[in-house]
Order: sequence, then C-alpha cells, then structure tokens
Amino acid sequence: MAPVPDGSGGTSTNLLAPTKDQITTLWLIGGYLVGILILWQMPYLKHLLYPFKLVTIGLHEFGHACMACVSGGKVKSITVDPNLGGLTTYVGNRRTQCLALPAGYLGSSFLGGILVFCGFNVTASKGAAIMLIVCLVLTMFWARNLLAFGICLFFAGIVGFLWWLDGGMHLKYFTLFLGVMSCIYSILEILDMLVLRKSNGSDAEQFAEKYGIFPAQGWGFIWLLISLIFLVGAVLAGLVAFKDDGSGGNKTPGVN
Repeated sequence: MAPVPDGSGGTSTNLLAPTKDQITTLWLIGGYLVGILILWQMPYLKHLLYPFKLVTIGLHEFGHACMACVSGGKVKSITVDPNLGGLTTYVGNRRTQCLALPAGYLGSSFLGGILVFCGFNVTASKGAAIMLIVCLVLTMFWARNLLAFGICLFFAGIVGFLWWLDGGMHLKYFTLFLGVMSCIYSILEILDMLVLRKSNGSDAEQFAEKYGIFPAQGWGFIWLLISLIFLVGAVLAGLVAFKDDGSGGNKTPGVN
C-alpha cells in the first residue's frame, strides 16, 4: 500500500490514520455529539436545538417523500408540527409504501452521513451544501404548512449566507453540525421507540402492521443499526478520502 501524507511532514501506510486537520475535525464531531446529547433533554437549554430539530424533521419527511416519488408514488403534502412532529402524505402501490416508510429515519441518517463525510473537506462541503439546498427546496415545494416552508427557507438562507461568507470557509462547520444532528436525531428517536416503547403511530409500527416478520421494535432495531453504520461509515470514509482539508491554506510540510 502506498504511503499517504500524515499532515505533519511524514507518511503513513494506514489510510485511516488521521492527519492534523482530520484530528481537528474528529474533535469537532465529538464535540457536536456530546453537545447535542447534553442539550437534547436539558430544561430550557434544549430550546437551543429547536430550529435544528425542526429542519431535521423536515429532512426526515423529505426522505419519505423522495422515496415515494422514486418508487412510482405521488407526494401530496409535507407538514412539520411545532411540537416536533411531521407528516408526509402520498399515494402509491404496495412497493411505494414498503420503501417509503423506512426512508424517513434511514433517509435522514443517510443524508446526515453524507454531510458528515463532506464536512471533512471545504470543497466537498460546498457540494454537500448544493445537495442540501436541493433537498430543502423540494421539501418547500411539497410543504403544506407555513412552518415546514419557513424552516426550510430559513436554513437554505443560512447555507447560502455561509457559502458567500469568506468564500465558504465556514460552511464545513455548519455542514458537520447538521450532519451529526440529522444522524443523532434518527438514532435517538429510534432508541426512544425501543427503550421507552414509543411505537404507537411510528413509522416502525406502521411498517410492522403492513409487512409483519418483526414487531415494531424489531424493525426499529434494524433501522438503528443501519443508521449507526451510516454515521460511523461516513467518518471512516472521510478519513480515507480527505487527507487535505480542501481549504487551500495548507502549507508545504516542514515549512512555516
């Protein structure tokens, strides 16, 4: 295996060995994880996450809607509830329902994984920003209540502003945070369903009623594993793919 730069003037034969810039990114991801988990249920302070939870719910519903369209169905509406709920209505055949129901949790965690992966690199984070804006605009197109439309418009505006600010140098930090938030939201919601048995009316409950095989908690456990794979896989792929942070500010090793 050919050696790769380790970011400090040496080389490493281990593709997963982080460079100096990647170590900083890993600490950032860890900080986001800890911060989100601490704030999640903390009185008063949890409201700091409220707008991010709303946009994550929007992306969750986008996952349902996108898969419904891909599988031949038709999306009628997306709504986001101020009490942190969401609903996607669509019409389609049995295949549409089978694919669209799990696509909420899995779609938002997959999208979160892409954002985390791209967050290792400034240039890649700009590509992720384009993808994110497309997802938000489509969600706005399907939105049938003001909150769903407004929260997507607000975050699309933030992404656009960060793209403009300093040539997008700060976009990777926002991309990383939203990616971690999207993954964690799916994981924690599924854990609530598994541990606290909040399965009534959930995607897993509906899936179990329609297709059986496993109870709602069984499907939730499978989706949880897949969501974790998306998050861990995104971090490992980022370590392998981006040995240069893409900021254009890297210096020649050994030169101050």
